[in-house]
Amino acid sequence: MLLQQPAESPYDVRFNLFGFFTRISWTFWLVAVVLGYDFVQLTEQIYRQNSPGRIPLLIVWVAMMAISILIHELGHAIAFRRFGFDSSIVLYYLGGLASPTASFRGGRSRQRFEGREEVIVAAAGPVFQIGSAIIVIMVANYFNYRVVSLAMLPGPLSAFGAFVRGREFENAFVFGIVNFYVWPSIAWGILNLLPVLPLDGGRICKGLVEMQGGATSTAIWISVVTAAVVAVYAFNSQQTILAIFFASMAISNYQTIQPSNPW
Repeated sequence: MLLQQPAESPYDVRFNLFGFFTRISWTFWLVAVVLGYDFVQLTEQIYRQNSPGRIPLLIVWVAMMAISILIHELGHAIAFRRFGFDSSIVLYYLGGLASPTASFRGGRSRQRFEGREEVIVAAAGPVFQIGSAIIVIMVANYFNYRVVSLAMLPGPLSAFGAFVRGREFENAFVFGIVNFYVWPSIAWGILNLLPVLPLDGGRICKGLVEMQGGATSTAIWISVVTAAVVAVYAFNSQQTILAIFFASMAISNYQTIQPSNPW
């Protein structure tokens, strides 16, 4: 979702993931705790005296969110590798970013992807993330357990609650591992598929427009309209943070296609 690498810090976590340099910024952990706090409180209410406590559950939430976004970015990185680009992965407060390096394997170099390649690279992240969540849901359903987080998805996505059936998890940790993974994986993955730049859906839209011989400005206008509609919907639904997020993207995309001010 991000356009450039966040600044490095001595407090960042660094490691190698399947050959990709990976860095998790300290800001990621802070925002993850804030996003998961209400979910953890709900889990405590469900399990009451059988709850392991708020701190252990927050640790589970943060771990599941990190794994979910890492899988998303890993999808992009593997697609980059498929087209010959080395890449690195970064997680920070707005999510994650898989960035291709300047080098291109295969004895040649270029500055940008072609339309088809852009579509595949952009789609790979959500496909990996949503696909992994579907596998977790299928395993839970196989053992007749309910994945209640499907009913807690934002906005129209809560319709997935119709698939919630089965018995409750007996163990709060297992409940957390499953539901804390499924919720961000589905919500984040589908959110990213909206045709709004710089989201993955916006990049997919841009690639499809270019494949049809259209101008990049067409994809940007689609981004402006879509982001504005989502912002209005989120505002009317009292989802203020989501409304601000999409309103800012609508304004940013609109400014991109405006002629420079001669003054």
